[in-house]
Amino acid sequence: MFFVGCPASGAVDVLSQYALGGYILFASNLSGLTADEVRTMLDGFQENAKVPLLIGVDEEGGTVVRVSSNLNLRETRFLSPRDLFSEGGMELVVSDAHEKSQLLLSLGINVNLAPVCDISSNENDFIYDRSFGGDAASVSEYVSQVVGVMSEEGIGSVLKHFPGYGNCADTHEGMVIDHRVADDFYVSDFLPFEAGVQSGADAVMVCHNIVEAFDSEYPASLSPAVHEILRERLGDDVVVLTDDLDMEGITDFTDGTSAAVQAVLAGNDMLLTSDYETHINAVLRAVEDGVIQEDRINASVARILAWKISLGLIEV
Repeated sequence: MFFVGCPASGAVDVLSQYALGGYILFASNLSGLTADEVRTMLDGFQENAKVPLLIGVDEEGGTVVRVSSNLNLRETRFLSPRDLFSEGGMELVVSDAHEKSQLLLSLGINVNLAPVCDISSNENDFIYDRSFGGDAASVSEYVSQVVGVMSEEGIGSVLKHFPGYGNCADTHEGMVIDHRVADDFYVSDFLPFEAGVQSGADAVMVCHNIVEAFDSEYPASLSPAVHEILRERLGDDVVVLTDDLDMEGITDFTDGTSAAVQAVLAGNDMLLTSDYETHINAVLRAVEDGVIQEDRINASVARILAWKISLGLIEV
């Protein structure tokens, strides 16, 4: 259930101790490496894993690129969704999605934490540079096209950031409250996520914003109410991930030992974190103490294993 930021050193040793769900690679994990060196590193991870790993990156294009920031792996950085469409329309967006998926898979990366489903038309919004457009119809079409390509290529996709970032500030830097009314989400922000699932998306990431319309007390990632809405809109099969539990939007809200427990109780299947030891041990204690029921764990593990089977990581 833990999708862990890959340690700078000792990553293989960690796998001998924990049955992680996967590793997320950052630019620092790949900096200066050749394609062959990346493949060798990731092959080593898989060979030492108790269960085949999801190996993920955030390769959105534009401001968020982990692989193409290394010029040994691609001569130029992948363009942002907005710039792609501006330069060559949806045809270039689709071509880019094929190339990106093929490159990642060739390196041993089987999940791209993309596409971004957030809607933003104001260039001052935190999410603007990472989003495709400012209306639900165009973003939904973009998401459908990209997810369709990713499914065709056989790489895992993660829709983000449910229920929709809107004009909120950056939760990397602190707690954020979304004051919009519920109708804004139902008639707009939910639509790209629904389009993504209909096109075969594997997973959805939940943001850390406190969305007052649904739960004024807890960040969306820790909110049972938000997860209930997510399941109603997106179904029971999609794997639900938290955004990084080490972001200040969570650490300012709760301490490290309770964030992971609250995330599991809310309904998340996978927890993103680099502080895996703290969070794993907190969840284990919660299960032992009866705070988290084993059937809650089993339901998530079943979804995660089904995802790995669909990606060809586990043979049945």
